[in-house]
Amino acid sequence: MSDNVMTRERADVGSYEDIVAAAVRTVGMDDFGGTAHEEGLRVLVEDLNSPEAGLTGRGNYFQRSEVKSALVGRLLTQAQFNALPQHRDVPVERPIFVMGLPRTGTTALHRLLAADPAHQGLEMWLTQYPQPRPPRETWEDDPIFAAMQQAFAAHHVEDPEFMGIHYMDATSEEECWRLLRQTGKSNSYESLANLPRYTEWLKGQDWTDAYARHRENLQLIGLNDPEKRWVLKNPSHMTALDALMTVYPDALVVYTHRDPVVCIASSCSLSAATTAGHSDTYVGGVIGHTQLDLWSRAYHAFHDARPRYDSSQFVDVSFADLQGDPMGTVRGVYDAFGLTLSAEAEAVVKAIDEEARTGHAKPSHRYSLKDYGLSETQVQAAFDR
Repeated sequence: MSDNVMTRERADVGSYEDIVAAAVRTVGMDDFGGTAHEEGLRVLVEDLNSPEAGLTGRGNYFQRSEVKSALVGRLLTQAQFNALPQHRDVPVERPIFVMGLPRTGTTALHRLLAADPAHQGLEMWLTQYPQPRPPRETWEDDPIFAAMQQAFAAHHVEDPEFMGIHYMDATSEEECWRLLRQTGKSNSYESLANLPRYTEWLKGQDWTDAYARHRENLQLIGLNDPEKRWVLKNPSHMTALDALMTVYPDALVVYTHRDPVVCIASSCSLSAATTAGHSDTYVGGVIGHTQLDLWSRAYHAFHDARPRYDSSQFVDVSFADLQGDPMGTVRGVYDAFGLTLSAEAEAVVKAIDEEARTGHAKPSHRYSLKDYGLSETQVQAAFDR
């Protein structure tokens, strides 16, 4: 046990070149399919090594592994792209994107919509190791899948509180930022550390190339299920709606609403829980102010961009409606987009909803804005339109 704990600390994050070399060693491949990822990840690594990030030994280990994971994902994806050029012919038609501020019910709604047998979501293990989705009954035999399941199980034993905040296992439908970070663009990093340079860099970026690679990943992963509609979810899509709509002009957007005061308090709490012990600077008020800045910018970017697109491609869902009547909410989304909810799909969605309300994923979690140096008035002002 002590050896394991020791290896989970590092004196520094290491240089960008050093992390690239580690990723290449890990997978035995070196074709990144271009250099689109380099600029952002270099800025990120420079920031992670700075005093502003204030990383501890544990933080260095964690953040290095996040950067390495993005590089490994890109290498593995590129190998699959090269081996299976036919993935480029796979259609991605009218995909559904669930987005909204963190903690607005996006996870619950995403899982309900993805439960329809006519739909496909992005399973956690395939966001880490993109490949054509194998038949479900073979997953347990896959050593990568088995290792990830074991790691999630261990995490939930070590930190049962995290399960109440954001339940995860390798089979669950997850957010698609892991695909976007293959091009060095993801505001997930900003929810895990104090990164002023990377934040500034990202503000000025056009995300179209990141979404183009995102789409190619979906074509690859969905190679065996070309008839199924994609259902995807990520709060950061709010940041880059124009890029998303450029790459997916027929996208269907489900936008979730909740009082921003609650969202920001909960988002800060999630960032604090995820990064506990990782940094001397990314605590308390720094978490509060960086998260308020990140999500208020995303919110305004989304609302500024939305009027440029056909209103029939958007549907709004309130958190209260989703909590009070999940099935009615799902039906409302289907109706708004002219989709058919089959009897089989309805039964599956009901079962998933029931399990979420009573099972291991049931959230229980307490937090306060004051813990993060924020007031309700501040939050309301930041989101005022």
